[in-house]
Amino acid sequence: MAFGITVAVLLAQVVGALWTGSLALLMDAAHGLTDSAALLMALVAASLAARPASARRTWGLRRVEVLAATAQAVGLLAVSTYVIVEGIGRLSEPPDVPANGLLVFGLVGLTGNLASMAVLAPRRRTNLNLRAAFLEVLGDALGSLAVVVAAIVLQTTGWRPVDTVAALVVGALILPRAIRLLAEAIDILLESVPRNLDLADVRAHLLEVDHVREVHDLHASQIATGLPVLTAHVVIDDECFLDGHAPDLLGQLQRCVAEHFPVSIEHSTFQLEPATHDERARHE
Repeated sequence: MAFGITVAVLLAQVVGALWTGSLALLMDAAHGLTDSAALLMALVAASLAARPASARRTWGLRRVEVLAATAQAVGLLAVSTYVIVEGIGRLSEPPDVPANGLLVFGLVGLTGNLASMAVLAPRRRTNLNLRAAFLEVLGDALGSLAVVVAAIVLQTTGWRPVDTVAALVVGALILPRAIRLLAEAIDILLESVPRNLDLADVRAHLLEVDHVREVHDLHASQIATGLPVLTAHVVIDDECFLDGHAPDLLGQLQRCVAEHFPVSIEHSTFQLEPATHDERARHE
């Protein structure tokens, strides 16, 4: 639904930008183009991510949503940077923009953007892909709002630079959001430790479990949004392997990382080792 609305708005914005020569409306049209591409990408990514795992792709295609979010963030950065550079150049010689046409096309864009936001808002926190799509539409909505405000100011005061100023403001608002989204996506692709998870705290808590003597080769990363994984080698008392206590200990360790921390880790793998395990096999 959001994709269909955005494409319709894009066509109107292109016509308006060509007719009025407005930079703010041109930015809106550029945002509309990136929005349409991003929403199509998000739609495809959501479909691929829902496919079941296979023998070749044991996590399925869950990471496609991260790749899509990365591409959308790069698109937002490119558009925002272009508008800021172009806007600075136009400040010295602001073009003559028809206020009435600017207002009409700004209202058309804003109405469509608000409709798309209403569709995406309830699930925008589900994953990075949907969050990126929502940010795309939010950026376009801010652009349309800026166009409307610029048109009203132009009508009432005749101050020609307002169109360029509006475009610069929106570009400045979108840029940090795009950078933050890109940073989060890159964190996942680089298999960084999930945010809000402190590995030192995890290690300390695992060491508090009875019979645990050492924790090494501790790693945590994230396959996709809401899918953190953790692996560790855990040295336990030798008698745990003799009295049958090792399986119960394994269950305690898995419950520990699944329930104790802000990031619930359901996918954890522990290698239990006796204290007499070959020291050369350990990699701190």
